Amino acid sequence: MKWLSRVVLLAFVASALAVAAAQNQSEGVPVHMVVTVETRHGSAMPDISQQDVMVNQGKNRLKTTEWLPLKGDRAGAQVWILIDDGLNTSLGSQLDDIRQFINGLPTTTAVGVGYMRDGTVEIAQDLTNDHAKAAKSLRLPLGNPGINSSPYIALQDLMKRWPEAQERREVLMVTDGIDRLWEEDGIEDPYVDETRDQAQKAGILVFSIYSPGVGHYSHSYWRTNWAQSYLSQLSDETGGESYYIMYGTPVAYVPYLNDFSQKLGRQYLLTFLARPGKKAGLQKVRVQTEVPNVDLVAADAVWVPAGQ
Repeated sequence: MKWLSRVVLLAFVASALAVAAAQNQSEGVPVHMVVTVETRHGSAMPDISQQDVMVNQGKNRLKTTEWLPLKGDRAGAQVWILIDDGLNTSLGSQLDDIRQFINGLPTTTAVGVGYMRDGTVEIAQDLTNDHAKAAKSLRLPLGNPGINSSPYIALQDLMKRWPEAQERREVLMVTDGIDRLWEEDGIEDPYVDETRDQAQKAGILVFSIYSPGVGHYSHSYWRTNWAQSYLSQLSDETGGESYYIMYGTPVAYVPYLNDFSQKLGRQYLLTFLARPGKKAGLQKVRVQTEVPNVDLVAADAVWVPAGQ
């Protein structure tokens, strides 16, 4: 009857493992997101510990398990710079600013350069840690009206071709933000929402700089107004930042690029236990702290695996 005893023992072990798994599941499933620490006033950065970070999913306070500064061995990053090929060629006066920004990035940051047109991204330089090579690949936009039908569809194209990586992944888009595929301006744009959802699922932060395009749409107040709103929405909801100065071309991109660079140096990897649903999907979360003079900037939703 030894075989029967072994069967009973195996069944007991399997049952115990199932109970343990269920107990662990009840606490939540681990998910990760990149969080940027911002100061409201001044440049001095206070120390933020794991105990200072609060994560809520609806009314539920979630347990945080890791809060790791993305520095040293964890400083790796992948950054794509996407330029709208429908922009005014006056962007040429800003290219040196972008080159200096690329050359000034840490050696741990891989940079790629692409041009958005016809709903796709033409790769000028694939991700590389050779910053001089990436900077050299910059060129003037073509400046043809409507050549980039939708910067949001173009970003989706890039994200589909972007392999998963251990490093954090971020995008800086230079675009007028006008979505010529969506004619109902002033109403929620489904292409923006779809792009946001894909970025949140992949954990990609989207930053943007508004720059005027060419053609009639470029001086249409209501189209540029909604375009800037769409860019701001996409950046805010993915944990990035949107930069613009009214509806014209900034005198210099240096302040924007310096801010972006500073944010890259103030990022953390946050891990917490989220409550899963019956199906995998995006879940709304809120990341905050009570530390004075500090804001935690993160995506407003994270991909959570299905519960068991």
